[in-house]
Amino acid sequence: MHGPQVKRLDGAQVSRFGFAPDVTLAIRANLAVLGTLQQQIEIIERRLMQQVKLNPDYALLNTVPGIGPVLATTIMLETGTISRFATVGHFSSYCRCVDSRRESNSRKKGEGNTKNGNRYLAWAFVEAANFAIRTCPQARRFYERKKRMRNGIVAIKALAHKLARACYHMLREHKPFETVRCFG
Repeated sequence: MHGPQVKRLDGAQVSRFGFAPDVTLAIRANLAVLGTLQQQIEIIERRLMQQVKLNPDYALLNTVPGIGPVLATTIMLETGTISRFATVGHFSSYCRCVDSRRESNSRKKGEGNTKNGNRYLAWAFVEAANFAIRTCPQARRFYERKKRMRNGIVAIKALAHKLARACYHMLREHKPFETVRCFG
């Protein structure tokens, strides 16, 4: 059973599964907690939308697969003005979407500066990558190709990097997301 199906269960449906009474009680308790948490999340999200002054960048960010209202708001607020980043590489680095352990010119980059960048943007783009895999076939293909070459974590980070680069160009050029431009 998938998550959305579990979230829609009610007490009568749980009883019909025929589990032991203790298991049924545990499932009902978990569903009650899940429902309460979902209500609180909705309250916080509504308050966020009331308090935040959304600019045109918000609408652009919402066109990216995997980026919804909360992630768009996070990326918009944490990025600030995109013009403060000279290049897409600077933005990707600030988002912690580049591999700081790569070697270049026989010396390691990033030694001793592992906390540089914005951890909230790093989180937002990894979350966006995870959601994009579920909603965008091109993103899923990119992820699967990278996963075959290395592993799942590296593949998610590669997709997050690709989405961060796409967001940089979108915000710079004030154009919505183009799947073909991002994934070829």
